[in-house]
Amino acid sequence: MAWGYARARPYGKIGLLSWLQSVSVTAPWLVFFGLLAAGIYINLALELLVIVLSIIVYIALGRQLRRAAQDPQERANLQNRLENTLKTDQHSESQPSPFRPGETDSDGATESDSDGDLSSPSESTSTGEASRPVASGTGLSGKPDLRKPALEFPAIPDEDLRQIQTIFAIDTFFCTETIPYQSGAIFKGNLRGEPEYAYEILASRLEGVTGDRYRLFLVPDPEGKPVVVVLPREKDPQPLTQGQQLLALGLCLATVVTSLETAGIFLGFDLFSDFSRWSETLPLALGIWAILLIHELGHRVMASRYGVRLSPPFFLPTWQVGSFGAITRFESLMPNRSVLFDVSIAGPLAGGLFSFALLLLGLGWSNAESLFQIPTEFFRGSVLVAVVAKGLLGQTLNQALVAVHPLVVLGWLGLVINAINLMPAGQLDGGRAVQAIYGRKIAGRTTIATLVVLAIATFANPLALYWAIIILVVQRDLERPSLNEIREPNDVRALMSLLSLLMMLLTLLPLTPSLALRLGIGG
Repeated sequence: MAWGYARARPYGKIGLLSWLQSVSVTAPWLVFFGLLAAGIYINLALELLVIVLSIIVYIALGRQLRRAAQDPQERANLQNRLENTLKTDQHSESQPSPFRPGETDSDGATESDSDGDLSSPSESTSTGEASRPVASGTGLSGKPDLRKPALEFPAIPDEDLRQIQTIFAIDTFFCTETIPYQSGAIFKGNLRGEPEYAYEILASRLEGVTGDRYRLFLVPDPEGKPVVVVLPREKDPQPLTQGQQLLALGLCLATVVTSLETAGIFLGFDLFSDFSRWSETLPLALGIWAILLIHELGHRVMASRYGVRLSPPFFLPTWQVGSFGAITRFESLMPNRSVLFDVSIAGPLAGGLFSFALLLLGLGWSNAESLFQIPTEFFRGSVLVAVVAKGLLGQTLNQALVAVHPLVVLGWLGLVINAINLMPAGQLDGGRAVQAIYGRKIAGRTTIATLVVLAIATFANPLALYWAIIILVVQRDLERPSLNEIREPNDVRALMSLLSLLMMLLTLLPLTPSLALRLGIGG
């Protein structure tokens, strides 16, 4: 924190606000684990309250940061400090500035994550950063007023800009204003005809005049009007580094271990205490791996259909259920929101259907001599599992213990894993699906709502805190804008999105005591 403050102080108000944002996120965890290491235990409800307050402070600081970044005086002061730093620091070229002009604060997922968000499609922002100075607009016959670019974003060359301006015409997009943006440009004007047709024509013309050096985005501005953004192709998502690949491999191996341990727990022993029985855990562990594999294959088959590249999965190992699924990055830009939806929903759809089939088979094969004897309360943990089990097991659910086939446990675990990934937050599959159907503004709001619900649910289930941390730390930002962000998915995809959210709720929500009594589940 002290080092961060020393780095931020020379950049004035913008630097200090950015530093305070990082403090608001890290301080609660430093306090909590520091006290824990010292043997001092604090009430969980108090810690949750501190976390919620830190999120509120983070968002408030982000708004202050955006206002400061839009203040001409503050931006000028920041630019002067950056230039002075470069003059006095001999190693400045190898040390990137803590602020990247041209991007704005995302507040995790708040107002800046809106349908008009024009942040770089090549990378999501997570900290407040100063905006790059923009030039005044140009007339139809006037030469663009290009100002000197900010330090980290060299302006688009004048020759390239003149070539790009020739792609616009009255039959596609009638350009009225050009604004430098990062190392590219924003072109404002009037869209003519269907967005899909206009985008295809403009993208083809751009490739014809500049080759493969630039990408064209058709996105809405803050007022909802279509604008064209052109950025260098070097801004595309990059493949994983060697370190990230090693991390993905390590998490995969950890998931193998936790899956074996989970199987041992279900069989009534601790694998690490009696490792000689590891072979007994293989059947259940293989079932968990199959569920994870089907989920990932769903993503990759659909991605292959559209020519979308995906990173290796970063599995999330856990002792409770083996794994909570995986985090997968897009390594290429989405052509449109329909492709984003299809690739995102394919994983939980495939994994969910496979898990539901396992549940049905397990319930159908269950009898008095089945391997697992589980308490009836097990079936109260999910509305979906309870209703299906009642239909297939009938009066058996009135007993204190119910004998079930191992596939019942596997099916239930698979449904939970896939339902968690369907939560409408950030870059989870459900968050991406909501962004694709309803836009970035709604997706930002559902992310906040999901975090609030998880914070409340922590009082009943500590696992909710685990997922709140995962979302807040690594997946709160929305997915990059698609190349054609204007084109909306059709009604069939919208219906699928609603059904997936419904199945997520039915899987994760427990039965109320009164409903359990009406269904005859338990005493």
